[in-house]
Order: sequence, then C-alpha cells, then structure tokens
Amino acid sequence: MFLVPRVMFRISASLIFFLFNIMSAENIPTIFIFGDSIVDVGNNNYINTLAKAMFPNGIDFCKNCLSGRFTNGRTVIDILEQRLGAKDFRPPYLAPNTTGDVVLRGVNYASSGSGILNDTGLIWGGRISLDEQISNFKETKARIVSIIGRRETKRLLKHQSLFIVVTGSNDFFLGKEMISDESFLSSKFESQLRKLYYLEARKIIVTNIPRFGCTPFERDKNPNAKGCIASFNEDISSYNKRLKRLLMDLTANLTASTFVYADIHAMLKDILQNYRSYGFENSDDACCHKVGVHGGLLPCFSLSKICSNRTKYVFWDAFHLTETSNVIVASHMMDGGPKFMSPMNIRQLMYSSTVHPDD
Repeated sequence: MFLVPRVMFRISASLIFFLFNIMSAENIPTIFIFGDSIVDVGNNNYINTLAKAMFPNGIDFCKNCLSGRFTNGRTVIDILEQRLGAKDFRPPYLAPNTTGDVVLRGVNYASSGSGILNDTGLIWGGRISLDEQISNFKETKARIVSIIGRRETKRLLKHQSLFIVVTGSNDFFLGKEMISDESFLSSKFESQLRKLYYLEARKIIVTNIPRFGCTPFERDKNPNAKGCIASFNEDISSYNKRLKRLLMDLTANLTASTFVYADIHAMLKDILQNYRSYGFENSDDACCHKVGVHGGLLPCFSLSKICSNRTKYVFWDAFHLTETSNVIVASHMMDGGPKFMSPMNIRQLMYSSTVHPDD
C-alpha cells in the first residue's frame, strides 16, 4: 500500500537530482553568503530590528518594494552572483519562499548590524549574529541532505560551492569598546571559520574590514580631521594583517581547504585615491543624505535627500557604497590580482581542485 508514494518520492528525488546536475554542468556554483549589511539582501525584513533597509534604499533595484539592500541597487554579492552565471539572486534565509530545492542554489544568511561577536549590534535590537548564521546553514545542510542524500550533499558543498563571509565591520564600528584585545576577535572568528569547514565548506572567501575611517559618518563625526580618520584606519589595518595570516594558516592546516583573503580595504583605498579615473565626481559625501556636512550623521531613510546622479558618488549613505562602487569591488574580487585577492581570485577559485583522498 506504500508502493505508490515511495515510487513518487523516488521519481521526485531523481528529477531534482537531474536538474541539480544540469545546473552543476553549467559551472554555476552553489553560493552561501554570511555577513552584515554589506551583503544583507533582506533577512532583517523578517526580524524586529531598527536595522532595516527602508526606502530609498533599493531605489534602483526594484519599484515599490523592500529590497533589503543597504545601497541604491545591487550589493557586491548580487553582482558576483551574476558574474558567476546565476540567473537569479540567492534568497535570504528567512524569506518564506526559501524552501524546497531552492536551497540547492545557495542561501544568503547575512544580517545588518551583526558581527563576529554575539553582542555586536545590540543598539539595533534584533540581528542575526555570525554564530546564528552558521547554525542556520547547518539547518540548510540538513535540508539539502533530505533532498539529494548525504553523499551528494558532501560533493555539492566540498566541490561545487562557494562560501562568502563579509563580517567584522560592526565589531569595530559598533562594538569596539568590547574588544579589549584584538586577538580575541580573530580567535573567535577562527573558531567560526573552522565550524564552516567541519560543515563541509572548502572554498571560502573572506573579506577584510574596509576603510571605515573614510566614510561620510567618520568624516562628519571628526570634522577637525579634514579627511579620512587615520587612527581608525590604522586600527583596522592591524586587524586585517592578523586576519590574512589566519586565513593562510587555516588553508595550510585544514585538509583540502582554500581560504581566500579579499582585500576590500585596499580596493576602497584605490577607489578613493583614483575616484575620477573610475568616473566618480564625489568621494567624500553620501548620495542619500539628511544631516551633516558629508551627509553622514543619519542613515538613509524616507526623509533623506538623494543626489541627482548616483553613478557619480562612491558612497550611497553614511557607511555603504553605491551600486557603481559595488561593481568595481565585485570586479576585483572576481578577476583581481594579488594586490586585492590572495592567494587567488574567485574565478580561479572556482576552477581550483580541493580533491583529497579522504574527502
């Protein structure tokens, strides 16, 4: 009496597996994204938080909708997904339609206001810490196993997936008073990256912390500095050096793993120093602004004013980049040389082999 349901299940599972293999044959990787507002695509729309990307955020992404993105258009991760051949964007984990075989293409777990430390971002209320994001991925992995089986899940995650982690900025910006020792933050982050590895992640791209000392917020908060806040950028650079060494050590010590260091700090420095050659006209001010000489004292919200030509501004709001800037960053991450990507860029990582006898 159970024959028909079992047959139907086998046919359904076989069909999903067939479609999954077609997707793999097209060299479109499954992508899992972890992090903060730089790559949040809407998870915070589903939690009780002050850190929501309300209009005019997303003004160039969609009409009359909450894009969940803290920029005028696409985030860096949106652009990378398109460069990698994806026809649609990886959905936010909390979206009600992130169900079924949708997860085989990847999921975005990022949450604005979050950080490496669980207490980072308390000022915003709700947010999904990196620890929670990794727990959510563990739940996704179990769902994938239920769809394609344990063996194929292992193959998918180890050999056909990219893991992108963009975090740490809020730990410096919102929780620096909690970081008595820089090594504590990197030690905590190391344990989280190891958790991802033990959950079968092998190709992992980790961005460092950008030059927050050059944001409109920091410029307005420190008007006497007359430019970027050098001391803040120096603190960030010190952490970034430690992070790069950590990723090299993880690659050396975790079998068949590749941890890529994406130097978005250097990318933003290059953009700001050469902004006119990139086609920008303004590298100091927020396009979406309300209060402050540089428009950096309030986040982008409904009463904000918007610059007339968003493609000419490096910064969208007090902290985040415009889509035009995001395109440049994504291009460097995808095809950049050792100045920005170490030991390889994302395109090279896609075609690198992590095959190991025990893997």
